[in-house]
Amino acid sequence: MRVEEVLSAARRALSEHVLCDSCLGRLFGMLGYGLTNRERGFALKTLLLMGAYDALKGETDVNTLRRLALSGFRAAQEALRKLRIEDAGEGTCELCGGLLERLDDLAALCVDAGRDYEYETFQVGCSIPLDVVRREEALWLKLGIASAESLKSELTREIGKRVAATTGKAYSLKSPDVVFIVDVAKWSVTVQARPLYIYGRYRKLVRGLPQNPWLYEPDRRVSYASSVEELITGPLLEVTRGDGAKLHAAGREDLDVRTLGNGRPFVVEVRNPKVRRIDLRAAERLINERAGGLIEVEGLQFVDGKLVPRLKAYSEIARKTYVARVRVGRELGEEDLKVLREKLSGAVISQRTPLRVLGRKVDKVRKKVVYSVEARLLAPTLLELTVTCQGGLYVKELIHGDEGRTRPSVSEILGTRAEVEELDIVYVEEPAVVQQYVRPAG
Repeated sequence: MRVEEVLSAARRALSEHVLCDSCLGRLFGMLGYGLTNRERGFALKTLLLMGAYDALKGETDVNTLRRLALSGFRAAQEALRKLRIEDAGEGTCELCGGLLERLDDLAALCVDAGRDYEYETFQVGCSIPLDVVRREEALWLKLGIASAESLKSELTREIGKRVAATTGKAYSLKSPDVVFIVDVAKWSVTVQARPLYIYGRYRKLVRGLPQNPWLYEPDRRVSYASSVEELITGPLLEVTRGDGAKLHAAGREDLDVRTLGNGRPFVVEVRNPKVRRIDLRAAERLINERAGGLIEVEGLQFVDGKLVPRLKAYSEIARKTYVARVRVGRELGEEDLKVLREKLSGAVISQRTPLRVLGRKVDKVRKKVVYSVEARLLAPTLLELTVTCQGGLYVKELIHGDEGRTRPSVSEILGTRAEVEELDIVYVEEPAVVQQYVRPAG
C-alpha cells in the first residue's frame, strides 16, 4: 500500500468518524515495523495536519483541522485556536470509546487478579462486546482496508506489555501458566490457570473401595465412604489450591478387587491450581498418611497432559497379572490343573461384553490374549490361579464363562462351575512412553 493511499484512507476515515490515535493507526496495523498503533495514528494525523495547514502559503484546510481536533489531536486544536477558528470540541473515539486510554487500569486489574496465583508465564485474552466488533469490521469494509489489526488483538498485546513490566513475568503464547481474561463490558478480569498433570501409581489395599466417588445409597454394598480418586485428589487439591481434580487411571478394578504389586498407573488433572510448584515427595507422604492404609501412591511426577489419552489407550493392551481364588463345583486333581495351563496359556479369548456391564457398554465381541496361567490347589474344590493377560480382558468372566459369552473359560475347560471368591491385580505394565511426557515442576 503506497503512502498516498494510506493518507487518503486515513483522511477519509477521519472525515466520517472520530478515531483516537490508536484506532486510526490500527487500520494500518500490518504496515510498517517497530511502531505501536498509537504511533502510527499520531504520525498519520501529523502528516494530515501538515497538508491542511501551510503557514508559508497561508493555505488552510479548516475542515481537516476540525476533524483532527475532534479526534483529540492536540496540534490541530492549537492550530485552530491560533487561527481563531471555532472547533467542535473533542469527541469520544467511535471504535474503542476511550478504552485504549485506560490500558494501565486494565493491566492493574490483571495484576491484582493474579496475586493469588503462582506463575512465571501468562497470556491475556479479551471479551469485547459484539457491537464493537461489528463497528470495527464495518469500517474496514467501508474503507476497503486489508491492513487492519483488530481491537481485541491490540488490547491483549498492550495489556500484556504492561502486566509483564509490572510483574516481571513473561508473556507466552504457548502453554502459559495463567491466562487473564479481560471482560471489557463488565470491567473485570478472571484468571484461568493451566491444569497441572501429575503422574503416579496407586495400590488399592482393601476391597469395597470404588475407584471413583459413588453417591451414597444405604442399600448399596459400599464398604468405605470414599474412593481412590478422592483419597488421591483431596490432598493434591489442598496443596495446589485448585478448583477441582480428576483421576485418569490406566483401566479400573472392580469394587471387590485389590490392586497390589507395582500398582496402577494414573494421572491426576488439577484444574485451575493457584500453587504450581509443590513438593511431590511431601504430597505422596500426605496422601498415604491421610489414606489410613486404604491406598498407597508412589512415583509422583509432573507430566504433560498429552499423556492422558496415551495412558488410557495403552491400558487396553498392557500386560496385567491377576491372582484369583476360585471355588469349583467338583474336586480337582493335578491333571485338571495341567489341562487348564495348557489350554489357556497363549490362548486368544473371544469375549462378548459381560452381562454385568451390558447396560453401560456396547454389546460386542473382543479378542484378548492370555499369555500364561499358573494354577495350584488350595483344597480339593479351591484353587489359586495366576493369570497374565492383555489389558481389557474381563478376568472374572474368563473364569466363570458368563453363560458362554466368554470362550474358552476355566469353567468350560474343567466342565464344572467356577466362581471367583477373591481377585487381586498384582502387576500392571507401565507404558514405555511415560518418560517422554515428564515435565519440570509446575
